[in-house]
Amino acid sequence: MNYRKILKEFEKKKILVIGDLILDRYIWGKVNRISPEAPVPVVEVTDENFLLGGASNVANNIVALGGHATIVGVAGNDRAGDVLINMLEEKGIQCGGIFRCSRPTTVKTRVIAHNQQVVRFDREDKERVEGKSLRGLLDYISKVMSSHDAVIISDYKKGVVSSELVRDVVKFSKKEKVFVSVDPKVSHFHCYKNVSLITPNVTEASAASGIEIKDEKSLISAGRALLRKVSCDAVLITRGEYGMSLFEKDRVVHIPTVARHVYDVTGAGDTVISAFTIAYVAGANMEEAAIIANHAAGIVVGEVGTAVPTPEKMIRSFKNRHSSLILWQGQ
Repeated sequence: MNYRKILKEFEKKKILVIGDLILDRYIWGKVNRISPEAPVPVVEVTDENFLLGGASNVANNIVALGGHATIVGVAGNDRAGDVLINMLEEKGIQCGGIFRCSRPTTVKTRVIAHNQQVVRFDREDKERVEGKSLRGLLDYISKVMSSHDAVIISDYKKGVVSSELVRDVVKFSKKEKVFVSVDPKVSHFHCYKNVSLITPNVTEASAASGIEIKDEKSLISAGRALLRKVSCDAVLITRGEYGMSLFEKDRVVHIPTVARHVYDVTGAGDTVISAFTIAYVAGANMEEAAIIANHAAGIVVGEVGTAVPTPEKMIRSFKNRHSSLILWQGQ
């Protein structure tokens, strides 16, 4: 595989990212005492910062890899929505598909002291997006589909992704011959019919297929069951420390992890689907795209916080662990 050539092609590719926009808020501090009011630690705040999460992080990964991203979703008419859109625009992400509404912007706040998460609290409205907002999303998607090389649907089950939305996205994509990948949620697998690719983790694949994955045999059975259930071209099951497994119609490829250290898996799924999708439309075949995604994931889990890969980091990763990567192939 000429990975340098494929990485170079990233800068020519434009990806449409559709899904749940999330703002990740981190409050950093230290703990020196227990509260006299309740048996809880008192966190003395030393810093605070925001990172992009959910579909926002998928778009962030695309631009970090050198590509171009347009994002589609909803945000609240609130300060968090302003912060989120400003961050996206600063990174050069096209935000014309973000519709502001009365529901709050989804914010996940993590309080971290001495490098350990003390508590997380979420502000969100998970009701399904319908009516005027849904029509606005679909109208926008239909207008811009033809100018993009691929679509990523990032489903965090916060209300944007529904059967109706996916059905219309697939209809638009078939007309324009655009690749569609989905980072799924278990209870929404019935929504993903006829997409190009889904990227569940082991837990999601087990639940969605109804097959407990406990060894290679059950893994293969689950992957093949999902191919049939979703009627997609490929299933990429991410397996943590064991790497990932790619299922196509007539073959299975197991790819071992290249991560040397795992410090934080936050956002790793966003990175996998971003890297796979842009690599595939940049000229990689399915197997090569999975290998590239595997390297990208190995980079981000080695950093604390919602990290992103870059072409420079990818080249270093390939140099360090060149591609004697495929341990096993089967039918």
